[in-house]
Amino acid sequence: MQMKNNLLDYTMEELQDVLVAEGYSKFSAKQIFDWIYKKKDLNFDNWSNISKKLKVHLDEFYEITLPEVVWSGLSKDGTRKFLLKLSDNETIESVLIPARDRLTQCVSSQVGCAIGCTFCHTGTQGLKRNLTPAEITGQYLKLTLWLAENVHVEERITNIVYMGQGEPLHNFNNVKKATINFLDDHAFGLGQRRITLSTSGLVPKIKMLHDFPPINIAISLHSSNNDTRTELMPINKAYDLERLFEAIKTIPLKAHRRITYEYLLIDGVNDQQSDLDGLCELLNRRESKINIIPFNEYPGSEYKKPKKDVTIWFMNELNRRGYTCTVRQAKGDDILAACGQLKTEYDKINLWKPEEEKSERLRLF
Repeated sequence: MQMKNNLLDYTMEELQDVLVAEGYSKFSAKQIFDWIYKKKDLNFDNWSNISKKLKVHLDEFYEITLPEVVWSGLSKDGTRKFLLKLSDNETIESVLIPARDRLTQCVSSQVGCAIGCTFCHTGTQGLKRNLTPAEITGQYLKLTLWLAENVHVEERITNIVYMGQGEPLHNFNNVKKATINFLDDHAFGLGQRRITLSTSGLVPKIKMLHDFPPINIAISLHSSNNDTRTELMPINKAYDLERLFEAIKTIPLKAHRRITYEYLLIDGVNDQQSDLDGLCELLNRRESKINIIPFNEYPGSEYKKPKKDVTIWFMNELNRRGYTCTVRQAKGDDILAACGQLKTEYDKINLWKPEEEKSERLRLF
């Protein structure tokens, strides 16, 4: 039996080229994109302006396959966490994070992760495989349809962050194609400022960002000291701070854009005066934003959440020294949906306590 190609794997340009090679008009690609991304109708039979011949061809050689929602959890703060099953039965997680003026989706780029950061729950899972472009954008499309059916027909995901499972730049080509479709006005049509890619510091791929769509870039820094950063992030052995910042200099920044540096604040590890001083020596005020992320504990984690007064002091001192610095509010930590807590290989039904809260926060599908 011949494997069918997922139409979500194609950019507009790619689909135009394929259809022309197969004897159909270039314009058909725009019509197909309109049905999928604008009308969100995934049934070929409903595509009224597509010729019968092309629909028969599409039905024989193509498909539109989305991840399946097999589990959903609702946090007390409104964050929703989803377990999504892929066509080969592998699973990933995606999170919807509400704020006053936006709804952000945390998208996964791999099944598991190879980077092995010691603070990250996903890192304990190891890497199984990369996601395809269809599996990346499919997370967005699936949850858009889920929201319309289960929350409100007008509910919209406004922002994307590549901060789910996996190192996005480790899956460079597929993430690039997915990002092209996130930005394309014929597809999802999200603005450049509404998409952020976070990387652990994969230096060779950072140097390739000149060949990547212009979106926001975030660097997982977490320490200004090589020894401490290596303890937290084994990737620092291969690409230490000197090599990392040489690569960062090559990132093409549009006017008034900055690099965001994510700083996971961990009690007794990187929250001292010397850590703050080192950070100020390392970062350029005009080109940097610092996002402090208080460590989110998870079952079995060896690190601890920083004290609240230390977190406030760290932020205030950086702001006093002229840096733009914010503290990321933990969202969804009661259902392990916060930063660093995503993992798909555990018993989700029995994980959260107390028992009386499970019925309110968890829904099975």
